[in-house]
Amino acid sequence: MTARTFGVEEELLLVDPAGGRPRAVADAVIRFAREHGGVPLAGAGNAGLLETELQRQQLETCTLPCSSLDELCGQIRDVRQAASVAAAGAGSAVAALATCPMEVRPALTPSRRYRKMADEYGMTADEQLTCGCHVHVGVESPEEGVAVLDRIRPWLPPLLALTANSPFWQGTDSGYASWRQQVWGRWPSSGPTEPFGSVAAYRAAVGGLLATGALLDEGMVYFDARLSRHYPTVEVRVADVCLNARDAALLAALVRGLVETAAREWRAGVRPDPVRTDLLRLAMWRASRSGLDGDLVHPLAHRAVPAREVLDALLAHVAGALEDHGDLETAELGLGRLLEEGTGARRQRAVYADTGRMSDVVTDAVRRTSAS
Repeated sequence: MTARTFGVEEELLLVDPAGGRPRAVADAVIRFAREHGGVPLAGAGNAGLLETELQRQQLETCTLPCSSLDELCGQIRDVRQAASVAAAGAGSAVAALATCPMEVRPALTPSRRYRKMADEYGMTADEQLTCGCHVHVGVESPEEGVAVLDRIRPWLPPLLALTANSPFWQGTDSGYASWRQQVWGRWPSSGPTEPFGSVAAYRAAVGGLLATGALLDEGMVYFDARLSRHYPTVEVRVADVCLNARDAALLAALVRGLVETAAREWRAGVRPDPVRTDLLRLAMWRASRSGLDGDLVHPLAHRAVPAREVLDALLAHVAGALEDHGDLETAELGLGRLLEEGTGARRQRAVYADTGRMSDVVTDAVRRTSAS
């Protein structure tokens, strides 16, 4: 079989390399990359793209489409290294943290669109300094893409649980493994969706949201998973940015497995699970609250079970696709390691428990971001 292509977008914090405090220098990072070369910028055909984001304390990176997991993992590492080089040129460093552990006042990137977002959404935009990881997987047609969206719905909360990497907010432990998900959930169009059933219904749903006037444009349709506006892909948007590159690659392998499994179910006439959206919201909240350190909602039984049981179910669900892609053993080892070592959230809390300093949490993340 021909493997589906996949790629990853990651958002990274820009921080002081010594003290760990966030630095609003994204424009200087991009300028250094432009002036010195060797660090690709946004544009067609570039690997390791660097772009600005909503706040000036963050940087967005992305890979090119890849066919194999080894290729993608290599690109994730290369992109992180490219971001690190460009950040260093502006006197800063990058940290793969989904929220900032230290107190910070976000500084808006001064584009026309971002200014409009700040005016329209107030504190939701003002406080939105969060870093996610988005996975794109190729689909053969919009029809296949919508069929995939309808069938992966119950499997998205476990992806958040295994990537949870944002326990701290403004110098305080939030009590959540992924506080990013709680902050991100303030946007009016974020979260799970009902099954669409057809491309026409998907387009009608998007059009209906835009007709309310509550969104500035289609780019603000922040579904947990959506059809990409620019590429022939399904885009899964639920994950925190991962502390380690290997976990970002694991996430991508699982997402590609989910997409392939869903497409096969669609072709075989298997109907999507009609699970209610309010139940999916609860499952996502549970994943955000405890990550892998507590019960999760089982994607098939829709009841509370230990996290290990949910990851076992996820692996069993996508095992056939993973095996066909050559990714099964890697996924098994990766999930086993996460259950044993814990997520980025557990690592952050362990560092803070050892040192009592949020700055050490950030500097530990800086080391792991480019070295993993």
